[in-house]
Amino acid sequence: MELAIEICAVLAFSAIKNGDKVGLVLFSDKIEKVVPPKKGRTHVLRLIRELYTSEPSGDKTSIADALSYVNRLLNRKAIVVLASDFQDSDYEKEHRITSQKHDLVNLIVNDSFEEHLPNIGLVPFEDAETGEQTLVDTSSRKVRVEFERAVREKKRKLKEYMVKNKMDSVDVYTNQSYIRPLINFFQRRTSRF
Repeated sequence: MELAIEICAVLAFSAIKNGDKVGLVLFSDKIEKVVPPKKGRTHVLRLIRELYTSEPSGDKTSIADALSYVNRLLNRKAIVVLASDFQDSDYEKEHRITSQKHDLVNLIVNDSFEEHLPNIGLVPFEDAETGEQTLVDTSSRKVRVEFERAVREKKRKLKEYMVKNKMDSVDVYTNQSYIRPLINFFQRRTSRF
């Protein structure tokens, strides 16, 4: 969360330096907070405060509902930054609509701790979306290897989906600097235009 907030703050300050308006839509499985687009440093500081202080009331995620709301909110083409770990499903239709209507930038926030299982024995896992609990034997090498394979496959499918639909994306990791991925992203965009 901290990483996404920091990157969004950097992008917001960059936008107002260009004289652009900046807004905010925070979501879980519902729209949690909306700050309509405005210009100015004071407004961006308010957005950052909202990012740090808002607590979601929902415990699930609905990217589709959030993007549907954004598509209704914005009448003109805008740059939309979607910061998410993309641990959701059934959002592709609204995602593609947003990409067609706006300049959509997907900020994919990865947590390296969620990509590898440590060998610590039996661990109860809870699905953050459904609340379903499963006991996992992390001491099993086979379980750890299968887990990492499943994570890699899910990431590969997400990347393939983004490329197929010609969507911009930036992969950032919570345990690494985001500077180089952002620079590379902006260099790629600049070379296209």
